[in-house]
This record gives sequence, C-alpha cells and structure tokens, in this order.
Amino acid sequence: MSATYDDLLNAPENLVAELIDGELYLSRRPPSPHARASSVLLCILAYAFDDVDAGPGVWWIVREPELHLGGHALVPDTAGWRRAHVAEFPDTSGCEIAPDWLCEILSGTTARVDRVKKLPIYANHGVRHVWLLDPVLRTLEVLQLEASRWIVAGNYGGGDKVRAEPFDAVEIDLAALWLPS
Repeated sequence: MSATYDDLLNAPENLVAELIDGELYLSRRPPSPHARASSVLLCILAYAFDDVDAGPGVWWIVREPELHLGGHALVPDTAGWRRAHVAEFPDTSGCEIAPDWLCEILSGTTARVDRVKKLPIYANHGVRHVWLLDPVLRTLEVLQLEASRWIVAGNYGGGDKVRAEPFDAVEIDLAALWLPS
C-alpha cells in the first residue's frame, strides 16, 4: 500500500517526514554536527545572498523547506531560489517550485536516501546545483546538473576555503562548519 500525503501529515512531529515514490521516509532530527554545519552554512549564505540590507539580496535562502515535486514531498536541509526566477517567495507549507540550489547534510541514516532516492528527483525537476555536506567526514561535494546528469564540480574537506557555484562570489571556510574535534 502506498503512503499518502496524509501519512506524512500524521507523522510524529519530532521526525522529518518525506514522501518519495509512494513511500514514507522518517528521520530523526539531526545530531549536533549536522545541526551546526547546517546552521552556519545557512547564516553565511543568507547574509551574503538573501539579506537585502547586508548583501545583494538576489536569493531566497530557506532552511528545511518542504518541496512538492512531481508527487514527492522532500525536505532538503537548505534550499535557495534566485529571486530572478522566483520574485516573491510562495506563502505555503509545500513549495512546488524547484529550487535553483540545495544542500543535503549527510548522516549515516540519511545519506543513502539523499543520494539514491532524492538526487534523481532533483535532477528530473531541474535543480541546477546540489551540495552534499558531510559533517562527520568534514567534506563538501559540489554537484552540478548537466544534460540531466550530475557531475562533480568539486570536492573539498577539512579547513578548505571554498568558492563553489552558485555562491562562488563568497569564500566559505569549511572549518567554520564543523564542531571542534
């Protein structure tokens, strides 16, 4: 029996619920390394690209949006839409507009779903850039969509200072994303 959106709505509130290919995926709230990496990255990008007072304000940068893409309900850790593409961010709990960029923070329980299930859906819906961030391994893999296929545009790790598309206008010090060891 296929899961429905009602199953997603009835999932326990302490879990992240996603509907992929008619199957309900539930995952725990992220552990500290994941939460830290996600929070710092969001702050860096929002300040540089979303804040119209501090930066150019050319992106909408959103934490854990619910994306409704072709019958799937997906929740990337962070996503961004160019304001030239989406002039006004939709006032809804489930956005049907594919983002231009998104970041998945990998963990032992979500990495397979993020890579195997979600990446093809993102490609099918025209997401141009995906970042896969692993706070345990301290790595960033930058993917770019070309001819409906993902290519690796860059691999970084540890304390690398990174300029990665589509946010290559700012340098990101990866060391700032990781909890002290």
